[in-house]
Amino acid sequence: MSKKIILIIEDETDIREMLRLRLNKEGHVVLVADSGEAGLALALERRPDVILLDLMLPIMGGLEVLRKIKSERTVTRTPIIIVSARGDESDIVVGLELGADDYVTKPFKMAVLIARINALLRRTVSSEEAVDPLMIAGPLKIDMTGYHVLLDDNPLSLTKTEFQLLYELAKAKGRVLTRNQLIERVIGDSYVTDRTIDVHLASLRNKLGDARNLIATVRGVGYRFVQS
Repeated sequence: MSKKIILIIEDETDIREMLRLRLNKEGHVVLVADSGEAGLALALERRPDVILLDLMLPIMGGLEVLRKIKSERTVTRTPIIIVSARGDESDIVVGLELGADDYVTKPFKMAVLIARINALLRRTVSSEEAVDPLMIAGPLKIDMTGYHVLLDDNPLSLTKTEFQLLYELAKAKGRVLTRNQLIERVIGDSYVTDRTIDVHLASLRNKLGDARNLIATVRGVGYRFVQS
């Protein structure tokens, strides 16, 4: 895998340095910030390929950093992995619903975190090499070259994960995709749970608004795109 830019936003020095050294060893360019403000500024300036974001930051907390990144057009699609000691289900759900692509709780195994970062990078490369530049599915126009989705010619603001989920479901043309299939195709990480996929799809449906029924739940199996 080619060298990527990874931004670590973490106020704990030991964890920040441990991550920096390991990711440098993996061959990546590593940027570090010890506060939300500094991290946000680096994200806008350097446009990293992946951001590792702690939630418990001084002054500007991690969720506020996440909101600001997702509101900035130039970096809104940057993949973000939350790395936090806050491991309650409610914290994980909020983080994913705000646009994070993954959530890792502290303490974590370094090998697992590296695997998740690599899976996210592979997913990004794979989506950039997609064959179909434009897909029309009912009222949706899915542009794989610019990562744009139009619903009745109105743009939708989707995270990378939401975009890939929508694309894979629409591409399946009504066939049911199991949660495991979606995890493999979109996230590519065996450590991700079914609940993670459900949260991303719930957020996607919310953004689809009146068109939410385009994505149907097949109870006990997975999801399918409803052909119009």
